[in-house]
Amino acid sequence: MADMTKEELLLAKRFLDLSRQAEQKDIVVFSEFLNLNELNIFKQEIPNLYSGFEISGGYELSERQMIAFIPDALCYAWDYPITCLKITPVNKKFAESLTHRDVLGSLMNLGIERSKLGDILVNEEEIYVFCEEKIAGYLMEELTRIRHTVVKSEQVRPDSLTIEPKKELAEGIITSNRLDSVIACVCKVSRSQASQWIKGGKIFLNNRQTLQTTVECKPGELISVRSVGRFRFVDSFGETRKGRLKIQYEKYL
Repeated sequence: MADMTKEELLLAKRFLDLSRQAEQKDIVVFSEFLNLNELNIFKQEIPNLYSGFEISGGYELSERQMIAFIPDALCYAWDYPITCLKITPVNKKFAESLTHRDVLGSLMNLGIERSKLGDILVNEEEIYVFCEEKIAGYLMEELTRIRHTVVKSEQVRPDSLTIEPKKELAEGIITSNRLDSVIACVCKVSRSQASQWIKGGKIFLNNRQTLQTTVECKPGELISVRSVGRFRFVDSFGETRKGRLKIQYEKYL
């Protein structure tokens, strides 16, 4: 904890306090939605928790997630206070091609804190926004326009959806399966830049922060680069004449 900032130390203490509350009051206590860095801080505190826990963002591949602190003697059923809004254009004919940034900007303009929102998935036909249940009504009433597109919202149960982020398959060439080499390839940056990102704490492998540039990527592993994007390393499938590896990877859009 010595390398944490003041804000990170306060967050770590907050996790312990929530865990203590759950055990003392014998109730399930929830965090807000957490980003990858905040989740990494939580994972460092797991040995110090007073209670059990589970983590979910509303669907299997969620990046932003909520922690449920669960007392050992819990004797009742519970659900995450997470719901999902399906947002569609009122008139598809006049709908713009909207991005994640467009949607997030419109939500922020409503005065919503980012910690109240989970993942935002933007597809060609609809947009899915995961959020805390208590703000869903407000969002459905107030979110009527994204950029110039008039939209409507409906609340859907996350467990009733089969949602997978939009992605595209791509290929590249690397010198080895080392993490710095893979990141340089998928992010289109130099290997030295990739190494700086790793050492600076910007890289998460399967949602866990790693500072090791030499760790080898295995098929199917999820790579998250803060402020850049998410990728899944599919596998290598041969070599070039110079002995470099040909790889396939998925880029989440």
